[in-house]
Amino acid sequence: MDQIDKNILFHMENQARMSMTELGKLVGLSQPAVTERVKRLEERGVIEEYRTVINPQKIGKHSISYLLFRTRECSAFLDFCRSSPEVVECYRVSGEHNYLIKVMTDSIASLELFGVQCDKYGTYTTLIAMSSPIDHKNLIEGTNLLV
Repeated sequence: MDQIDKNILFHMENQARMSMTELGKLVGLSQPAVTERVKRLEERGVIEEYRTVINPQKIGKHSISYLLFRTRECSAFLDFCRSSPEVVECYRVSGEHNYLIKVMTDSIASLELFGVQCDKYGTYTTLIAMSSPIDHKNLIEGTNLLV
């Protein structure tokens, strides 16, 4: 991956909906050339997919929590996580816990009800997010990009 690819990724990470013509202008390539590079980045799996970022509070998800989970029933626990709309992320972790899950609910009361459902799978520690001083950082930094 060269600097032009990194520059393309930087701009797309900040605004994936921009046109290939606009992206080409930003990175110093023609529209067909930048389109070909983006296609190659997709084919190589560097760009996996495009998503819309939704503000959780605007759809009633006012409580964000993380649960450090310890279980011996990994398959059953993962099935539970996959089927629970509250679970938005799940990571296998090392240490005294098996999993770290990110949970979004409409309230602390709903989080408590979710916890009751979790009880049969093992033990857990709940961490309630009070704020998000850094809610997202790009993977590609723009400081060393040349056009």
